[in-house]
Amino acid sequence: MSAGPLKELARVFDRVADAYDAGRPGYPDELYRALGELSGVGLAGATAVDVGAGTGIMTRGLRARGAHVIAVDPGAAMLARLVTRIDEEGAPVVAVRADGNALPLADGVADLVTYAQSWHWLDPVASIAEARRVLRPGGVIAGCWNFHHAAQADWLAAYEVRLAEAVPSYNGPALDEWSAPPIAAAFEVVEERWLPWTRLVGIEDFLLGLRSHSYMAALAPERADELVERQRAELRGEFPEGVLSVPMRVYLAVGR
Repeated sequence: MSAGPLKELARVFDRVADAYDAGRPGYPDELYRALGELSGVGLAGATAVDVGAGTGIMTRGLRARGAHVIAVDPGAAMLARLVTRIDEEGAPVVAVRADGNALPLADGVADLVTYAQSWHWLDPVASIAEARRVLRPGGVIAGCWNFHHAAQADWLAAYEVRLAEAVPSYNGPALDEWSAPPIAAAFEVVEERWLPWTRLVGIEDFLLGLRSHSYMAALAPERADELVERQRAELRGEFPEGVLSVPMRVYLAVGR
């Protein structure tokens, strides 16, 4: 994706920064264990460049495990939320407003470049070339995505079908052609891994996460409100206690 569309995408996500921060799931501990195991990079003391950092979900996870993190994102509001959250937790981080196709970083400064829920927005060739440039010898590239494991729960499959029927630009497990982004084809992969986990979340926070998706932000506000209300009614009907147990899985690809 070129600079123009990326700037527009940044504006889209900036509009939903609060919902993104409040509603998007984090990553399970097993992801970080697998990342260290597959990459051979010890997170404690490593320098990591978190590309497309958003509000800092992966950034905070890496920082909590002792990494020195440079968070890169094109969205001003997203980065502002990241910095606020990091400051609240007392864990300093370098935040840079830029995109992953042209990293404003020197050569050979990092041990690890991560794309958490972000690489699919970038140019597949330019982004990996930039990652290679900023890595030290022996450095590692890792891409990961959190997905609903809709095949594990009928209610979740129905939720995804309602999205597919209502949102023209929906891209998710309700589509036969849906798959994980093809980052594994962009570099020499050490290993790919799927990591199942379960997310316990209240319905309202779950729906905040829905609002944070670009396909929802592209809808007219009244149409988005109608869809969220429909999903709320369906979920409350099935889960009157207001808490969801959401089957999830993380796709992780690690390469050099």
